[in-house]
Amino acid sequence: MSISIDEVKYIANLSRLSFDEKELQDFTNQFNDILLFFEKLNELNTDNIEPLSHPISNTNVFREDEIAQSIECKEAVKNTLYSNDEFFIVPKVINQ
Repeated sequence: MSISIDEVKYIANLSRLSFDEKELQDFTNQFNDILLFFEKLNELNTDNIEPLSHPISNTNVFREDEIAQSIECKEAVKNTLYSNDEFFIVPKVINQ
C-alpha cells in the first residue's frame, strides 16, 4: 500500500492546510515510510501473543480505606480567624 501525492493533497484540503509542491512530496514520502514500517510489523508472528489493553500492567496505588477518628468541629476551626465555632466562614462567591 502506498499514498499518492493526490491523496496527500486531499488530506491537506480536508485539514484546511496548504503546502507547496516540495512539502507535498516530503509528506508523501513520510506517509509511505510510515506505511512501510507498519507492513514490517505485520511480518511478526503474533499467534501466541495475548492482546493487551495497556503495554504495562496497572496496579492500584491507593491505600486501603481505614476507619479513623475524625476531629471535632471546634478543633478544626480553632486556628481560623473567621468561624462561628462550628463552621468556617468564607466570602460569598456566587450571586443568586
